[in-house]
Amino acid sequence: MNSEIPVDIDHAKHSVGGHGGHWFRRVTHISMGIIPFVYHLWGEDISSLFSLSLREFVTWVGVAFIIIELIRIRLGIIIVGQREYESNQISALAWGALAVCATLLLAPQEGSGLNAGKYTIPIILGLTFVDPLMGEVKRSKAGLKKAIIAGLLVSYLVWLISVYLFSTPLIYAIILAPLTVLGEIPTVRWIDDNATMIILPLIAVLIMHSLF
Repeated sequence: MNSEIPVDIDHAKHSVGGHGGHWFRRVTHISMGIIPFVYHLWGEDISSLFSLSLREFVTWVGVAFIIIELIRIRLGIIIVGQREYESNQISALAWGALAVCATLLLAPQEGSGLNAGKYTIPIILGLTFVDPLMGEVKRSKAGLKKAIIAGLLVSYLVWLISVYLFSTPLIYAIILAPLTVLGEIPTVRWIDDNATMIILPLIAVLIMHSLF
């Protein structure tokens, strides 16, 4: 049985809520870009409201997503913006949320304020901006090659802006920007690109940080 998903499939036709649900999904996806900023600017204040350390708070958020997702799959629930096939498998939202939590827990965080997000910010923004862009290019039937080119341009833009604003080392930007795009290319059902687009650059950051 072939588990691959066609590259240029129009997911709007298979989303709860049709085209409206599809665009709601896109807006929700992009809005996740605020997470690393909230984390680095106000994370300690938010976690203290629950009498937890910041790491404990992020861990519990990840656990909550796992529990909610297991219940959702067990009941076969799909909400507005989700796709039909997500009724019986881990959703893109859950994959993305868990990958973001992993980034906030594992990526090196040096300095204070937003400078501490020199790796977390571009990794997460790479997902929130590059994924919907490439998805729309492919949905327009422009082809995978154009989607990759568009994704690379935006991914490099995100990383280079991070070099300027958050002191991200330039060598990381050069090497990691393509890995974000690479994580979007596989089209298989058992893991969503919301995870691979974060996991690949995250692993590379951890390896590079241990070497340099």
